[in-house]
Amino acid sequence: MDYTATQSGSRQRKLQANMRLRNSSMDGSDGSQLFEDTSRAGSGSQTGYRNQQAGPQAAGFPGQSLLSDPMSNLAMAYGSSLASQGREMVDKNLDRFIPISKLKYYFAVDTVYVGKKLGLLVFPYMHENWEVSYQQDTPVAPRFDVNAPDLYIPAMGFITYVLVAGLALGTQNRFSPELLGVQASSALVWLIMEVLAVLLSLYLVTVNTDLTTIDLLAFSGYKYVGMIVGVVAGLLFGKPAYYLSLLWCCVAIFVFMIRTLRLKLLSEAAAEGRLVRGARNQLRMYLTMSIAAAQPIFMYWLTYHLIR
Repeated sequence: MDYTATQSGSRQRKLQANMRLRNSSMDGSDGSQLFEDTSRAGSGSQTGYRNQQAGPQAAGFPGQSLLSDPMSNLAMAYGSSLASQGREMVDKNLDRFIPISKLKYYFAVDTVYVGKKLGLLVFPYMHENWEVSYQQDTPVAPRFDVNAPDLYIPAMGFITYVLVAGLALGTQNRFSPELLGVQASSALVWLIMEVLAVLLSLYLVTVNTDLTTIDLLAFSGYKYVGMIVGVVAGLLFGKPAYYLSLLWCCVAIFVFMIRTLRLKLLSEAAAEGRLVRGARNQLRMYLTMSIAAAQPIFMYWLTYHLIR
């Protein structure tokens, strides 16, 4: 009996202690807290940030109203049309003075053509057919016809001539950028004067020919090949080699120019090899020979001072 009473008393004391703990925890929840609950404040700040982000999107940026304006779209279309018209005008005027579409024809070459053309310039004596081939009244590209004029060889010949001239001046301890510039500018000026003189002569003689200014520039630029051969031979083997190689190249360019230009400047009868008669044909023949004879003179004038 005493043991049972003792167990029941201990159980009552434990139940009373648990009840006191529960009451104290409920009282603490009603009192002041040690730490502030910031979960509600955080959720409120996130809601405000979302409202700030949604604000500009709902309102839109000022450029949208400008782009959506019909007058702005009309002004942009008008400006683009003006720009396209100006570009077309520039292309037309540029093509009038610098025929870019025609220049593409003169640079349509390949390695085979360049090799054959260089051989023809140095040794033109065995070549028989000098007529330019045509396809539907249009001359074929230079890479298909070795007789067609081109600007690739004259352009590369001019650049190579300037480099070889600088090398020759360097071997003589006379090289300077100013002197090299004078050499290049003088060669270019003489080339332009030669072409202008030929154009003036054709106008005075009243020759009806299909030769263009670019054709004359190409034919006048072929002499740089012989000039390079002469200067290189002089640098390698001395002055006698310069004179011999230059003489060979001068004769070769003279023959090349005569056989090429006679088909352009002389009449059809002269082109077929018949006797040239008439005062006008005589003038054309003299003009052809003058143009051909001027090439060796320029070749010697532009190279003799490079070999000492």
